[in-house]
Amino acid sequence: EEEEELETAVRAWPSQSTTSSADDGLNQRPASSASQTSNVVNERLQELVKLFKERTERVKEKLIDPDNSDDETPPASPAKQAPVPPPEPPAEQKPEQEAAEAPAEKEEEKTKLLCHKVKPRSRIGRLLQYRFPSSIDPFTSLIYVLWLFCVSLAFNWNAWMIPVRWAFPYQTPDNIHVWLLIDYLCDAIYILDILAFQPRLQFVLHGDIVTGKKEMRNNYIKAVRFKLDVVSLLPLELLYFKTGINALLRLPRILKFMSFFEFNKRLEAILTNAYVYRVIRTTTYLLYAVHCNACLYYWGSSFEGLGFSEWTYDGTGNSYFRCYYFAVKTLLTIGGLPEPTTLFEIVFQLINYFIGVFVFSIMIGQMRDVVGAATAAQTNYRACVDNTVKYMASYRIPKDVQNRVKTWYSYTWQSQGILDEQELLDQLPDKMRLDIAVDVSYNIISKVPLFQGCDRQMMFDMLKSLRSVVYLPGDYVCKKDEVGREMYIIKAGEVQVVGGPDGKTVFVTLKAGAVFGEVSLLAVGGGNRRTANVVARGFSNLLILTKRDLNEIMVHYPVSQKLLRKRARKMLMKDKKPAEKKEEEKEPISIIPPRAEMPKLLKAVLEMTEKSGMKGTWSKLKDRNNRLSVSLQVHNNYYIYIYIYNFTLKLTKKNIILNI
Repeated sequence: EEEEELETAVRAWPSQSTTSSADDGLNQRPASSASQTSNVVNERLQELVKLFKERTERVKEKLIDPDNSDDETPPASPAKQAPVPPPEPPAEQKPEQEAAEAPAEKEEEKTKLLCHKVKPRSRIGRLLQYRFPSSIDPFTSLIYVLWLFCVSLAFNWNAWMIPVRWAFPYQTPDNIHVWLLIDYLCDAIYILDILAFQPRLQFVLHGDIVTGKKEMRNNYIKAVRFKLDVVSLLPLELLYFKTGINALLRLPRILKFMSFFEFNKRLEAILTNAYVYRVIRTTTYLLYAVHCNACLYYWGSSFEGLGFSEWTYDGTGNSYFRCYYFAVKTLLTIGGLPEPTTLFEIVFQLINYFIGVFVFSIMIGQMRDVVGAATAAQTNYRACVDNTVKYMASYRIPKDVQNRVKTWYSYTWQSQGILDEQELLDQLPDKMRLDIAVDVSYNIISKVPLFQGCDRQMMFDMLKSLRSVVYLPGDYVCKKDEVGREMYIIKAGEVQVVGGPDGKTVFVTLKAGAVFGEVSLLAVGGGNRRTANVVARGFSNLLILTKRDLNEIMVHYPVSQKLLRKRARKMLMKDKKPAEKKEEEKEPISIIPPRAEMPKLLKAVLEMTEKSGMKGTWSKLKDRNNRLSVSLQVHNNYYIYIYIYNFTLKLTKKNIILNI
């Protein structure tokens, strides 16, 4: 009965170690049934409390992260058997059926919309149904930019052709209808711009975007641009009936220059390489100045008379190109021009020289500014490289290290066009920086198992803390056993997880979009140590999130912080289980710790208790049997010894008698 009670006590406390032999079980003191029952009840209650706590935690996790499923999936319900498909028609009948169904499908090209069959709207119908927008955003509307392009074409036609038609005899009665048709088409574009587009432009008033029709119309009417647009459309062509068709009467059309400058601004905001357009625009300004000078030179020559002197145009060849060549030499002060003889020629040439020097210096200055702004980033890059090379040379850095530094500079500049992306992003507002980070990295970081189901705003804060780093081929991203302080997201390139005795065995290759090092950020269960070496296979661009940034973010999200730590602990335990199984196969590990040595006082008490009861009687019987066996052995040995002694004594007596 005492042994049965001891066994039940051992089963009641699963955490206690059981004995491996019968002798060890005899050394334990049996507990009373009342104490055993109370202990069993207490431990059962504690176990129930623990189970309730675990259930509560699981329910909380489901509320926080509804996408996560339970560890144990329920058994699958029996699937409903699908109906047996009808037998397929013979292969010969299929083409005939398809050929018969094709015309029917073509005839019934209809789409189902709200349970009604309607025919798709044609392009002409969609064009007729188009409604002009009530308000236009001048900064983001592509339609407005295209319209400004049309207005700029009309402005350039007037700006370039009015001087030509006034000075050169290119406008004749035979082609006058073509000139007038293009002129009135440009006037129609001007009128449509004033009536349809400009009164619908949104504007900002006290920080608010105004989209009301009346407010937008009043804002345009009060602006200086409206006055210039109205003056540019003065109907001076009515004077054609008195003076004849004179292109100078269309000179007010050039007052539409504000639309041309606005188009340049909007186009520069859209273009990726805006500096190329700036160079072209500045060159066009110079060509236009030469164009106007050529027209004035031909007018001056015709005023004095063609071929009047060596200075005037003699009328041979193409008049426009000959005068343009003279204007280029004059404005650029090349020299080699004929000397003016009359007062008109001298004054005209002096004005030409002054204007040429002024215009040419302005154009050269603008060109220098445009080219300098376009190459400012490259100049900064060259300065950084030169300073770094000087620094390494002054400290006598090894050549291989210098070459790797130069390679890093070269690849970073070629791939990104900037050395530090964070410096560029810091200039933007926080909201715009978040929008850029979401477009670049949100799809990657949302797929990380550790962060799935976390607070969305917390993930946005993490995206703003990411920074880009470029690694060269063969660079160690992280080494084994070092303290992990970063999480890595592969933006471009590949990295390899290596190890083995020689440290060169490739375990796995991670490609763009992969994430590693996320568990070490939370440092749970000693998991802040790197478990393997990670080497960049080629040029790799990684996004890095530091542990410090993550801790600063998680302070504001305690629920997500608790969830992250729990997930990291689970992931760490999953990684450790295979390693523990391998170690168990190699060498058995004692799960139960060795028993501590029994105190001497307790040994004395146990010896006294063993002498009483059933165990005491059994021990006394064992001692008595042992004593009897020992005494029998002693008696037997004694008798044998006496027999041998008597036998030897008789032999010695006989020998003595014989000798006598």
